[in-house]
Amino acid sequence: MAEFDTISKHLIQKYPNDFAGFSLGREDVEVLAVIDTEQYTVEARQTDSLIRVRIDGEEVLVHNEFQTTDSTNPPMPRRMAGYIGHAIRQYGLPIYSNVIYLRPNAGQHDTGYYVQAHLDYEITIRYRVIRLIEIEGQSILSGGHSGLIPFTPLMKPPEGMASDMWLHQCIHTARTRSIDRSYRADYLAGMVALSELVYASETISAIIFQEGIMDILRESSLFQSLTQESREKAREEGLEEGLEQGFEQGGRQRTIEAILEVLEIRFDLNEAHPLSTRIAAIDDLQRLKQLHRAAIQVPNLEAFQRILDT
Repeated sequence: MAEFDTISKHLIQKYPNDFAGFSLGREDVEVLAVIDTEQYTVEARQTDSLIRVRIDGEEVLVHNEFQTTDSTNPPMPRRMAGYIGHAIRQYGLPIYSNVIYLRPNAGQHDTGYYVQAHLDYEITIRYRVIRLIEIEGQSILSGGHSGLIPFTPLMKPPEGMASDMWLHQCIHTARTRSIDRSYRADYLAGMVALSELVYASETISAIIFQEGIMDILRESSLFQSLTQESREKAREEGLEEGLEQGFEQGGRQRTIEAILEVLEIRFDLNEAHPLSTRIAAIDDLQRLKQLHRAAIQVPNLEAFQRILDT
């Protein structure tokens, strides 16, 4: 969970307006400051995110907690009651609290409130439950909110769209966003890491190579950190492959499958065709990516074969 907290916090630091507006469900939000929760309070667990904003002329706090799974010890309502109470004591401002569940199966039983009803001492604390799988992902992509786009693979895809096609669309949209070069690598690496909560690594790998972003990912300090962790884990388990090698191996096979699928759909190419065997024997990932683009663009199978022969 720690890496997803880190990714989410970095995105909020960079795009606080996107998160404040998304959490509150309104655009007329003036962000005043992102509060450094590393300095929050010694005696309390750090909250994931606190943003000080102004809405309707009043200063309030927007509080977001990111969860990959259900919290059982303590239960989420009790945790949220603690966070909210500490924030009120620390800042003395109204607080709008939200739990954002990343995995599709998480948060289904979160009631969104903490209640104590004991004799004459009643306490009720409410917060909003946001399950990303219930959010229409296409509206986020179309809205162009850069801070939210890395989370779209975890959202609901358009009706009838296959999950791998949805992931490809999300990553393609992120790749083509106008992002500062200094932040672009971490931005894309964050999206890839979040995608691993839902998608198989082979699927992600294929799309990474089809989009041609592996070199950009290698520039990311986040990607390097995750790669190093994967290699250390692999060594501990007696394996040879690290994360990067896994990407490359899975990417080659998935890209070959993608080429053959395009050729089958467009030109009725079958597995017994000699071209299928030739394509399956190619090891060069760059070459395979070029052929995948060609398969999509060429007018006929003869034109594709000429490109393959060059």
